[in-house]
Amino acid sequence: MSPWSGGHDGATGPPEPTPEALAFRESLGGVFPDHVAIIMDGNGRWAQERGWVRVRGHKEGTESVRAITTIAAELGCKSLTLYAFSRENWKRPDFEVSTLMRLLRLYLRRELRTLMENGIRLVAIGRLTDLPEYAQRALRETMEKTAGNTGMVLRLALSYGGRTEVADALRSFSEDVAAGRRRPDEVDEETLREYLYDPGTGDPDLIIRTAGEMRLSNFLLWQASYAEFYVTEDCWPDFRRPQFEEALRAFAARKRKFGALPAEAEEQADLEGLEDVLELEGSPEHSEGGA
Repeated sequence: MSPWSGGHDGATGPPEPTPEALAFRESLGGVFPDHVAIIMDGNGRWAQERGWVRVRGHKEGTESVRAITTIAAELGCKSLTLYAFSRENWKRPDFEVSTLMRLLRLYLRRELRTLMENGIRLVAIGRLTDLPEYAQRALRETMEKTAGNTGMVLRLALSYGGRTEVADALRSFSEDVAAGRRRPDEVDEETLREYLYDPGTGDPDLIIRTAGEMRLSNFLLWQASYAEFYVTEDCWPDFRRPQFEEALRAFAARKRKFGALPAEAEEQADLEGLEDVLELEGSPEHSEGGA
């Protein structure tokens, strides 16, 4: 299943890197994530701590969306996925849900210029037909107008759940099997990936969660297998350039092994362990078939 798409004659490319952006990338001294995904948490808590209604936190959160989207494009991220509204969020009070949908429409209309100026292409993943028609319409229009842009991809996860995505993928594959377009024995990881919401996008390198919670909350469960996880205590409305750059520094300092060892570490481990293995093979316990 692919996200909605379209085309637009006024397509733009990515922004020219600023000297500041180049200097920051150079200062990292490590790898830079192609794909960053963010669980934007803590809007309501941020507002309530200030004695305000929860929806004010959601409104302020849209300012962080603008800021981080622009900074990510400036720094050279290829993809930014934002967990904007989960399947579970439909359980919230009607007024809060309605406000979130209206804020989505407002953001899409207000930020079109920012997306175009930065060459950002907007896509969306999730059960998009769950959204109110006015939100769907605004989403389609913005996606169509940015579809030709060749810079960063901004992906909004809306009415999204990781388990739902996998279930929808299996359902679509089963329908193809029933129609004779696929065989059951064709199922493997890459085949299943073809049926995800946005199969052409690589897995996230870095997943950031704001507001201190230490869980994925049903976000990109298939794609997050080897993502680095970074948690900040800052709530989403407070998450701006300093916090984002700190997350990127933490990512650059990590060594990603994907279950393996770097070649030099593997060789050293083999040399250090060889003597112990040989001693074990010659021990009485080993000779007698001991564990």
